[in-house]
Amino acid sequence: MFDKMKELWKLKGQMEEIKKQLDATIIEGESDGGVFKMKLTASQEVKEIVFLKDPKDVDKAKLEKLLKETFNKTLREAQKAAAGKMSALTGGLGLPGL
Repeated sequence: MFDKMKELWKLKGQMEEIKKQLDATIIEGESDGGVFKMKLTASQEVKEIVFLKDPKDVDKAKLEKLLKETFNKTLREAQKAAAGKMSALTGGLGLPGL
């Protein structure tokens, strides 16, 4: 039983380290046409959105579409980065479903 507790504490420490890595991993995305760029962490937190062109020069509907598409694309990249880091942790643990 002591060995199981020791393993759990080790796992907790590894999870905390991965969380720090995810928070520090920045994924960048840029909209089609170079209207803006955004940065997300691999833990899926928006860090920055910078307009490269004046948003008043872009049709409102087009800007909304670009924001949605760019955010979703960048979010998928952040999720891939997070999955890669998590697989390193869970790969050797034999945890079901991971």
